[in-house]
Amino acid sequence: MRVVLEAASLSLSSGGLARYTAELARALAHQYPADEFILVSDQPFSLGRPAGQSLSPANLHTGGGPHNWLERRWWLWGLPSEARRLGADLIHGPDFAVPYLPLRPSVLTLHDLSPWLDAGWHHAARRVKRRTPVLLKLKIPTMVITVSEAVRRQAIARFHIHPDAIVAIPLAAAPWIRVERKPESQPPMRPYFLFVGTIEPRKNVPALVAAWREVRRECDIDLVLAGRRRADAPPLPSEPGLRILGEVPDSELAALYSGALAFVFPSLYEGFGLPVLEAMQCGACVIASPAVREAGGDAAVYADTRAELVKCMRIAATQPQWLAERRALSLARAQEFSWERTAHRTYEVYLEARRRFGR
Repeated sequence: MRVVLEAASLSLSSGGLARYTAELARALAHQYPADEFILVSDQPFSLGRPAGQSLSPANLHTGGGPHNWLERRWWLWGLPSEARRLGADLIHGPDFAVPYLPLRPSVLTLHDLSPWLDAGWHHAARRVKRRTPVLLKLKIPTMVITVSEAVRRQAIARFHIHPDAIVAIPLAAAPWIRVERKPESQPPMRPYFLFVGTIEPRKNVPALVAAWREVRRECDIDLVLAGRRRADAPPLPSEPGLRILGEVPDSELAALYSGALAFVFPSLYEGFGLPVLEAMQCGACVIASPAVREAGGDAAVYADTRAELVKCMRIAATQPQWLAERRALSLARAQEFSWERTAHRTYEVYLEARRRFGR
């Protein structure tokens, strides 16, 4: 089978969409060496390669973009034309869209419903808000993938997708994000709580900062915020102990997760919550909102209010035995997920889409 994956999300320097596209493409190519997987986009993009990782598999390629002015209408003419030139058996749109004309089987990944749930969560999602519901209503994608069962249920209810045409497939932490011990020769760092993710309204970062301030009155612990800051991000004033790192290279993520006293993720809404699994795979205690239960399972500690968040962070700062137990649970939980499993289940959806197409 020859699969074309639309790769516009790889033009982003970081974030869950880019991680999903890159790790899924690599895992598919590794798991299915007899097939071909081709990344294409109308925007410049890079698959990248994390430090210490091998080259991409020989059956993972990059294709072209628009060949003329007409094909700049990418979803209408450009992507279908490139798929035809490449002899694609199927197109996977991993970022809320597929070609508008159903000329061959297609699979659309719907990561969450945040663009339709709260206008204040997105300042630049107008195209997605308009386009995706129309594609789903017209049944243009042959199959739909969501990253959690919760999103699957929400999508069925909101977009009236037939339950047989939508499948929930969880994500996983990248294999190169794992426990990294600090060399003994390096001086110890100040203890810190950690948040990793795009800084945007939905992530509820101001509530985290407020909770940390309360804990800091009793415990001398920093708060580290790592992630790309979106244009509509809430203001974060500078203050002692608050370290705003901005976007962090992939090569530094494992050390950041591994060294944290606890990873704190109070997001108001998530499709899955991939940073939670990344933190767990590095052995971090995870304190999170209930929005990430499918990722965190019984290993995370959930805080639904600011008072609960303060209480959990205070326990993490003052009870070493409790903290050690949570770290062990995190490592065990992370082992339940892998990109190999995600790729296998995604490939099954590809096969089902090919069986269904044109029936």
